[in-house]
Amino acid sequence: METTCFFWQHHQHGLLLGIGQQEIHEDKLEFNTSAFDKFLNKNTGKYIFGYLSFDLKNSFEDLSSQNPDELAFPLISFWVPESIYQVSDTPNLLWGSTRLQNQQKAKELAAAFLEKQGLLSTTFEPRTSKTSYFEHFEQLRNALQRGDCYEVNYCQEFAAVNCQINNPVGLFGRLYTETKAPHATYIQTPDHLVFCASPERFLQKTGSVLRSEPIKGTAPRAKDIAEDQRLATELQNNPKERAENIMIVDLVRNDLSQIATQNSVGVDELCQIYSFETVHQMISKISCELPPATGFIDILKACFPMGSMTGAPKIAALEQIEQHEDFKRGLYSGSIGLIEPNGDFDLNVVIRSLLYNRKNQYLSCSVGSALTIEANPEAEYQECLLKAEKLIHGLR
Repeated sequence: METTCFFWQHHQHGLLLGIGQQEIHEDKLEFNTSAFDKFLNKNTGKYIFGYLSFDLKNSFEDLSSQNPDELAFPLISFWVPESIYQVSDTPNLLWGSTRLQNQQKAKELAAAFLEKQGLLSTTFEPRTSKTSYFEHFEQLRNALQRGDCYEVNYCQEFAAVNCQINNPVGLFGRLYTETKAPHATYIQTPDHLVFCASPERFLQKTGSVLRSEPIKGTAPRAKDIAEDQRLATELQNNPKERAENIMIVDLVRNDLSQIATQNSVGVDELCQIYSFETVHQMISKISCELPPATGFIDILKACFPMGSMTGAPKIAALEQIEQHEDFKRGLYSGSIGLIEPNGDFDLNVVIRSLLYNRKNQYLSCSVGSALTIEANPEAEYQECLLKAEKLIHGLR
């Protein structure tokens, strides 16, 4: 059987490669809180890697997800790897088993990643037609006008059926190199592949400090330096984009306040522009101090799903999402991350990603944008295409 593995961009150790599974906790449809808590406690002092699907929201709130799901990712899957290596021509063992078999597999996977020879020759089709997108856009704008919510993240899916992926690790190598995404990750299991070039951090815990870094606001890059700077400045000063970002900052502040020590929630950066390989992004950073013994599940209950992928107020926005989107998000707009032996962790937001079901050969790329009362349908649709461009056209 093919080795389960992952690549993970670590903020301190660089790109890591995890091999195998010592022990795993996986919930397919319903979140078993007590069993997951026992798994975490049993494996304190070890590295734990895994992911949370967007539909975990239904375990925390009175919500449901009834839309079609062709990808069929588990609701939650976390495992203790056998070995973790720092990626290089000669991978360096960071933690875990010294088994020769793992070392050899790490060399093979690292070599495939560094060669960057993967290709994606397939055609994606939108699940949502442009006409349908505009119809739902107007219905959502009516909901905004009624005051049902004041921001909603509306997403659509592009998919390729009967798609075969050869050399998936090499394909991730290309994606990683060409996007330079700070929260990139790759997952390979018998059932699924994940190619994630996320620029967004959901949550990071360092000691007693918890941080969130929501993205709201996107603009294209330009080859001409002056034009590129103009686009970044235009994004920085765009009233609509700033309003969207600030709404989510307020939502995140509210989420963190549920678990933070009193008066510790603060905004460290507001509406700052960060430039990535293909887009400029507006990012804010919020942090708080956690009381002693605040558990991982306690943090998830307060903060999941991330406000940047829902809208505000969160529950009202989630109800609109379920009503107007035509696919089950699954892992898209969920989170992937690594829990460290000391209990610190880092979780990304699963965006700018290709998700693949290996059994039915279904490849998915989902994208979205935040709608407010001032949103323009054509501009929002084009923003979705911009976000998808690298993934569905750029890896050929």
